[in-house]
Amino acid sequence: MDPYNPVPNPLLVVISGPSGVGKDATLNRMKEMGYPFSFVVTTTDRPPRPNEINGVDYFFVSTAEFERMIQDGELLEYAVVYGQYKGVSKAQVRRALDSGQDVVMRLDVQGAATIRRLAPEAVLIFLSCESEEELTARLRARRTESEEALRARLALARQEMERLPEFDYIVINRTDRLDETVETIGAIITAEKCRVRQREIAL
Repeated sequence: MDPYNPVPNPLLVVISGPSGVGKDATLNRMKEMGYPFSFVVTTTDRPPRPNEINGVDYFFVSTAEFERMIQDGELLEYAVVYGQYKGVSKAQVRRALDSGQDVVMRLDVQGAATIRRLAPEAVLIFLSCESEEELTARLRARRTESEEALRARLALARQEMERLPEFDYIVINRTDRLDETVETIGAIITAEKCRVRQREIAL
């Protein structure tokens, strides 16, 4: 690295954590605040929720189309989450990295582990909230799951919390303090850009 004119490498940043901690809200606020990152859009075969937009919140495809993408090797990673496929396009990520852009993607904890295997130099950020009680309240407030589905999500969240040591950073997304969450993630990325030994992403 030239000490007079350092040029940092593009980063691959994964924002992960249990369902309900605010991953979508965090990424949406980063976009609103104008962070100059390439935000990966996940592909899924689940139907859109009210107000979700295809190509913005997710790429919504049929199960048959998702399985074709698996067969053709088009996905960087994919998983079955609550009985539905979710995955990330290889081409989308490679295009951004090749252009020198930092890539930010939202993944579940299982997906984050896959990216760690494929790209050990990725920056993994675990998003959490203040307590299990707060997580429960957030999931209930969504009103998108039955009581049985809610219990299943909470049980999985407990398991996912145990995988925290696999991550590089933890950020607490406190209630009504979303901008603070975003600024903390921005500070992590800024610090990574200042490393003497730069991370090198190879996919």
